[in-house]
Amino acid sequence: MPTPIPPRLHVLLARDSRMAVVIRRGPSKAVAVIGWDRATDRFEVGQWFRGRIYERRCDLSPDGRHLVYFAMNGQWQLEVLGSWTAVSRAPYLKALGIWPKGDCWNGGGLFVNNHEFWLNDGPLRHQTMHEAPGITRRRECPVPGGAYGGECPGVYYPRLQRDGWMLIDHAPDGAGGDVAHFTKRVDDDWSLHKFAHETLARRAGRGCYFDEHSLVNEATNVVAAHPEWEWAEVDGARLVWAADGKIFGGVIGRDDVTSVTELFDGGSVSHERIRAPY
Repeated sequence: MPTPIPPRLHVLLARDSRMAVVIRRGPSKAVAVIGWDRATDRFEVGQWFRGRIYERRCDLSPDGRHLVYFAMNGQWQLEVLGSWTAVSRAPYLKALGIWPKGDCWNGGGLFVNNHEFWLNDGPLRHQTMHEAPGITRRRECPVPGGAYGGECPGVYYPRLQRDGWMLIDHAPDGAGGDVAHFTKRVDDDWSLHKFAHETLARRAGRGCYFDEHSLVNEATNVVAAHPEWEWAEVDGARLVWAADGKIFGGVIGRDDVTSVTELFDGGSVSHERIRAPY
């Protein structure tokens, strides 16, 4: 029998609070949105969704209270046109504002602040079903820089740069795809490097967009490669990352991360119907 593929995890950290949202995918058409209180490392399932949430086109407001996401259930005959961008109260999916799309180009967006967000509209524009109370739309991307196309990099790469990642290179990978190389300072010696792949050559358990990571000590030239980390970020004095369907935390040691603690097991949650409390 084939080895079971663990859930895929992607995380959105709030910039001005200790809240976060984990987007857990697995099986391929089952997605859970999970709240993470980083002050206590407590995790709580918000809601499940049958379909696809494009995690790289999502964002969390600076205070962690609201989520903008792009979703697709493929039911093109419905009023939401089978795909839509929505704003909800994190970590739930019940829409406060919703903009039907009807295809999977563009979609999603970025929060400018707690009360404004940029809708990633594109030439094939969204319709408007409901505006989110107290949250207004901006038509221009809040992050200056290059355009990255109408799919996931168009939101993901500006989000990374807004959140302190520096784009080093964006070039062909030699195998028919591209890779964007980002870096972020951990401390005076160490940097975290993110390699965001865009490829049609899919690997088991990975989509056409996936990330790999490494840690680099510029003072000693030590490189600790972590291709198994599908998401990683600097969280104050610690590093946090996702691998094999789990979230871990640790601190930088002499040659790599140390004092590693498992914070969350994405395989421990199962589908349940949860009503949003609003």
